[in-house]
Amino acid sequence: MDGNRRWAKSRFLPAGLGHAAGAQRVRDIVRACGEIGIPQLSLFAFSTENWRRPPDEVSALMGLFMTYLKKEIRTMNENGVRLRVLGDRQRFSTTLQELIAQAESATAHNIGITLNVCANYGGRWDMLQAVKAWQKKNPDVDIASLTEEALAPFLSTTDAPEVDLLIRTGGESRVSNFLLWQSAYAELFFCDELWPDFSPESLHKALDWFAGRDRRFGSSAPM
Repeated sequence: MDGNRRWAKSRFLPAGLGHAAGAQRVRDIVRACGEIGIPQLSLFAFSTENWRRPPDEVSALMGLFMTYLKKEIRTMNENGVRLRVLGDRQRFSTTLQELIAQAESATAHNIGITLNVCANYGGRWDMLQAVKAWQKKNPDVDIASLTEEALAPFLSTTDAPEVDLLIRTGGESRVSNFLLWQSAYAELFFCDELWPDFSPESLHKALDWFAGRDRRFGSSAPM
């Protein structure tokens, strides 16, 4: 979800208001995905690299995250949204960690759409922690015997399918350490719209583009 800061700058607003506008857009896109029938939506909210941003901006993002967790539970339950937060939570404050756990528990029964919010997440971190978790569970097994199938259950997205469509807003053409393992065969859609301007209509355009792709997954015949 790229472009919140540039959206704010173009309007002579502080970065925090750009992130707030981006959070509002999340609600619209989650609702649109639910109406379409998309079962899983993953959003890159805060990367492991985002800690390098100015302290006041990071603080504003953490505050926005806590506000979102407090205010959106009722709306998520009304719309059948199951929330999961993926990433290393240890760097978050105790209060934020507790709010995450409460939100996940409060929405665990919902079956309409699973919303994966990737926070303090990085694709490289995910693969590394998965290897460590596998080895911890299999201390007497030679790591040389580790297979893709054996490692997959230890990734943070263990109960989610692999990514079909990866959308990046904001005019950049890179994946920036997002779901690297899970996006091995994803179709990549890059658009110039800044995230606060990415509307449900924009989502439908991306889905129409995706529908026209010839997905072969390494084979010679279309799937």
